[in-house]
Amino acid sequence: MAALELAARGVDVLVLERAEGPGGKLRTVRTGGAGIDSGPTVFTLRPVFEEVFAAAGESLDSHLTLRPLERLARHAWINPRGGPPDQLDLFADPDRSAEAIGALAGPAEAAGYRAFCARARRIYGTLEQRFIRAQHPTLLSLCFDGGPRSLLEVMRISPYTRLWRALGQHFRDPRLRQLFGRYATYSGCSPFLAPATLMLIAHVEQQGVWAVEGGMQRIAAALAGLAAARGARFQYGATVAEVLTAGGRATGVRLTNGERLAADAVVANADVAALGCGLLGAAAARATPRAHRAPRSMSALTWSMLAETDGFPLLHHNVFFGDAYATEFEDIFRRRRLPRSPTVYVCAQDRGGGEAASPAGPERLFCLVNAPATGDSHPFSAAAEIRQCEERTFSHLERCGLRLHRHPDHTVMTTPETFEQMFPGTGGALYGRTLHDPFASFRRPGARSRLPGLYLAGGSAHPGPGLPMAALSGRIAAASLLADLPSTSPSQRPAMPGGISTRSATMENTG
Repeated sequence: MAALELAARGVDVLVLERAEGPGGKLRTVRTGGAGIDSGPTVFTLRPVFEEVFAAAGESLDSHLTLRPLERLARHAWINPRGGPPDQLDLFADPDRSAEAIGALAGPAEAAGYRAFCARARRIYGTLEQRFIRAQHPTLLSLCFDGGPRSLLEVMRISPYTRLWRALGQHFRDPRLRQLFGRYATYSGCSPFLAPATLMLIAHVEQQGVWAVEGGMQRIAAALAGLAAARGARFQYGATVAEVLTAGGRATGVRLTNGERLAADAVVANADVAALGCGLLGAAAARATPRAHRAPRSMSALTWSMLAETDGFPLLHHNVFFGDAYATEFEDIFRRRRLPRSPTVYVCAQDRGGGEAASPAGPERLFCLVNAPATGDSHPFSAAAEIRQCEERTFSHLERCGLRLHRHPDHTVMTTPETFEQMFPGTGGALYGRTLHDPFASFRRPGARSRLPGLYLAGGSAHPGPGLPMAALSGRIAAASLLADLPSTSPSQRPAMPGGISTRSATMENTG
């Protein structure tokens, strides 16, 4: 994202990517000849991406084919009375969602849902400009930069209330608190500890959820292609060992093969924890003090597979809730182990957002359960704990009516240890730091690090995790870099590790 923004402004950009192609966590796993989305699977906040393409003089629709989902997701709970599982679909149309909630849990819960939606809309409206899109917001700027009513507006969105408690103000049915509490996991947090402001995700989803034709990795490919067309150069399989400095500012990078690349600025898209623990050198570590000590968000245990299915009628997005929700997050965050009663997310990538028959033959599935970010300290892949969690996961799906006929040769498992190997310094945490501290959102680093010339982007920097937020972080980093450069002539060269390099810019993409 930052590479495209800078290249479109005439900056000489070199992107250094540790992997063999663009995307980072927006990854595709290939098995049985099929490519399976195995990172972010939800495309929301389309206007953010329309702005990105428009800034480069292009149209989003000219590069990506997006299919709106009528049904956003299907949710299931084991019926304690026996029989078929309880089931609820959320729709792009909130009125249809309210009707479905009323049919499941009664008219009072439907009314609670409507009040919840109004609250989510108010939260998003309060935070969009003054926090989400701001370069580096503070609590003071959030409370006072929007005029005399700002403080009142901020207090109305319950910034210090826990999400689970706030949901109790709208829903008595525990299934609905589970469903909407799941929004905390989109930031890698526990719904029992995360702030109520994460309700805003409900409003974001109501603005539209899309499936990307050809898979989510098409987004990264389209952005990289546009950046290259505007002069950005890409070097894949390039691992940055150190951010170089001189005169108290970043002056380029050193690769693990010893090559040194000079630059006027460096944009690092690595997790800030990797910088903080010294994986990009001592100067970069000092630029993000204590970042590696911040409490970690969740990791995941995932299965990318080709499998035949029968029983449960899958949509594109499906969630099968465990029957001990509080215990699930106690296991992850307090006991630091895989959950004994996991909630299971299943993305059926050959299905749409409406009712459809099961595909003939195997279909592409991505299954995920939440896990602790201990991939650098606990060898999950060698532990019986992995096998037990796998057994519980697929047994739970079967109890919910979904039978998977899996083929070991067509299944790829990813553990927290694997994620740590892909994204070093994180322990496998996929969302940066947790938001369990009410001030955690303000402790994320902004685009400008403490080292002049070193800029930060990605889901661990402001405004946070998730595909649209990471996109905004790239735009903010590019804008900050351009504002700081003495001019924007084409002779400037940035370097982007995990992201941008400049003498331009160097973009270092390490994850």
